[in-house]
Amino acid sequence: MNDESHQRANCSHCQRPTRTCFCAFIHQVNNRVELLILQHPEETPNAKNTAVLLQLSLKNSQIYTGERFDELQLQQLIYANGRRPLLLYPPLADYHSLGITPPPATPELADYSAEQLRLIVIDATWRKSRKMLYLNPLLQQLPLLSLSQTPASIYRIRKAHSENQLSTLEASCYALQQLEQHSVNYQPVLQAMADFVAQLAAFIPKSD
Repeated sequence: MNDESHQRANCSHCQRPTRTCFCAFIHQVNNRVELLILQHPEETPNAKNTAVLLQLSLKNSQIYTGERFDELQLQQLIYANGRRPLLLYPPLADYHSLGITPPPATPELADYSAEQLRLIVIDATWRKSRKMLYLNPLLQQLPLLSLSQTPASIYRIRKAHSENQLSTLEASCYALQQLEQHSVNYQPVLQAMADFVAQLAAFIPKSD
């Protein structure tokens, strides 16, 4: 009875079961570009999800959960304090067939300081992220930031279609590095994820 209660108990900070609490891995980084994470509800209970670890590791970050957001609330989140928003998302070849409006041209980022920018990240599976894009037209109006030539993912416990398919945490760190011109060190955040992955891997039964 006591063992079961211990396994069900959650950490008050990261809200994870105590045996997989990752608070000991967190070393906060003062990111200059603000990060806004829009998390699909199905990701919230996922033991392998990295969005909460990311949000707790970055001082200037927020996370909101939903699939279709209230338009006024989403507008306030995206444009708060006059920051210039960018959506971290790969280019789509089938905008029209998906019923999605092609994004506007990405502005000349050299015209903005890091403190003037806000990075919007969708935390969801690829299919669910496209649905969120479809259901929230405000997201379609955002210029895109897309990544290329990224390192191989360190998220080895989750099935990916290619070695360059990154977790939300990794993609966000690399995008922030790009926008901030490597003026902030995100290695502590990436190391926290590596430690988190190692912790989860210890609970996975080893095959013969």
